[in-house]
Amino acid sequence: MDYQRRQRSVIPYIVLIALALTAAFFVYKSGRRRAVAGIGEPVQTAEKGHIDRTIGEWKLSIDYDYAYDIEALVIHTKDYPETDIGGKLAPRDLALAWGSVAAYNEVIDFHWGQSNRWYHWSADSYEEIAPVALKGMDAATSISLQSANNHIIAADNSVKNTIKKIRKGDHVHLKGYLVNISGTASGGKTFSWNSSTTRTDTGGGSCEVFYVTFAQILH
Repeated sequence: MDYQRRQRSVIPYIVLIALALTAAFFVYKSGRRRAVAGIGEPVQTAEKGHIDRTIGEWKLSIDYDYAYDIEALVIHTKDYPETDIGGKLAPRDLALAWGSVAAYNEVIDFHWGQSNRWYHWSADSYEEIAPVALKGMDAATSISLQSANNHIIAADNSVKNTIKKIRKGDHVHLKGYLVNISGTASGGKTFSWNSSTTRTDTGGGSCEVFYVTFAQILH
């Protein structure tokens, strides 16, 4: 009887440990919401170049007019299946924020999301997002000026492995190029993907198509 009582008393601890491990794995997998203050705007500089890449039957021409250097807070991530050329080329999108959006991301309950190669956000009230407003601008416009969705194309396996490790809440530093892509495949199939080259646009075509040559998780 004593053994049975001891055995029964151990079971709740095992359950608690299992729940704790499950919660820890979920946090690792999905990340966490946090804020990082003092992140400046992305740096974009004129620099022309060209890269050829072959993926399966696709012959891709990757052109760029700008180098891109961004330090940012990861506010959301989204993985896409590698079932088409877009997914094979850029299997992960990163929604990134800087400035006051990154600084207030923990205080403000932003509802960030990503789907169909878009990112989106909402908040419970206009008053809640008021602190992120830039001088002379409303808060909603300020959010769009200080966040962006990025289609991430890894330049090599080392960069690809780092990109895979990035989670929501990470403070990251990425460098590379904003690119325009055209491709052809057998049967007359074509593919094109053009990057936004400004932080002020919204809607269709406003995502950055980002060929990343350097990726670092700062903390």
